[in-house]
Amino acid sequence: MKRRTIILGGGALVAGAGIAFMARSRSGEPISLQGFDWKASDFRGGGTAGITGALPEPIFRAEPQCIATLAQTLGPCHTNDVPVRSDVTEGVMGLPTRISLRLVEASTCKPVEGADVEIWHADARGVYSGEAATMCNADDAEARATSFLRGRQVSDANGVVSFLTVYPGWYPSRAVHIHLRILLGDRELLVSQLLFDDALSNLVYQGHPDYAARPVRATMNGGDTVFASSDAARFIFDFEKLDTGVLQASYTIGVAA
Repeated sequence: MKRRTIILGGGALVAGAGIAFMARSRSGEPISLQGFDWKASDFRGGGTAGITGALPEPIFRAEPQCIATLAQTLGPCHTNDVPVRSDVTEGVMGLPTRISLRLVEASTCKPVEGADVEIWHADARGVYSGEAATMCNADDAEARATSFLRGRQVSDANGVVSFLTVYPGWYPSRAVHIHLRILLGDRELLVSQLLFDDALSNLVYQGHPDYAARPVRATMNGGDTVFASSDAARFIFDFEKLDTGVLQASYTIGVAA
C-alpha cells in the first residue's frame, strides 16, 4: 500500500509516523511550510464535476490541534437554512478540496458523535453566496440568489464530517479561511475559523487557472485581522495532495462537549 504524506504547519507526516512542529511568524508575515514541490498543475480544476469513486479516508492527528471554545461571532456572511449535504459547490469553479473535521472532547479526546457541523466560505473570486451583508457579495444578484459553498453535516461515530468543496478565494484584510459552527443538540459548542498554509495559497493563486484572474493577495496568516499572529498557526489545516488531484484538508478540534 502506498504511504501518504500529510503536510503539517511545519513539517511532513507520513501516515503512522510522528508529529512535526508548526512554523510561526512575526506579525504580518506568512505562516508557511515551503516544504513541498507540488505545482498547481498537479491539481484538478473546474470544481468537483468529474470526481467519481470514493476518496481515501482522511488522516487526522490523534489529539486536538486546537482546544476550542466559543470564541467568535457568526459574522456578516452567515446565512440561515443551510442544507445538509456533502458536496457544497453547486457547480462553482475552483480547485476541488475535501474539508474533513474530527471533533473530540477536549478533556478526553473521545469522538463527539451527533454534532451538527456547518461550514461556509468565499468562492475563487472572494465572494460569498446568499442573503448576507452587502460586503459579502456586493451587487452580485446571482450570488445572493444561491447557497454555494455552504453546507451542514452530522458527525459520525468517529466524530468526523467531510465536505467536498473548492479552495477558498481571498478578499481584502483577510487571510484564506473557512468559517465553521458546531452545535450539539440546542448547545452551540463552537463558532470559529480555520486557515490554510500560506505557501499552499501562493501555489494556488499564482498558478491554478481557476484563480488566475485575481490580483496578488495582500494579507497572509500572520497579518490576518481576526487571528493574532501568535495564534494563527494553531488554526491551519493539515493537508495532502490526493492521487486524484484533489486537495485534502484535515483538522482535529477539541471542544467542551
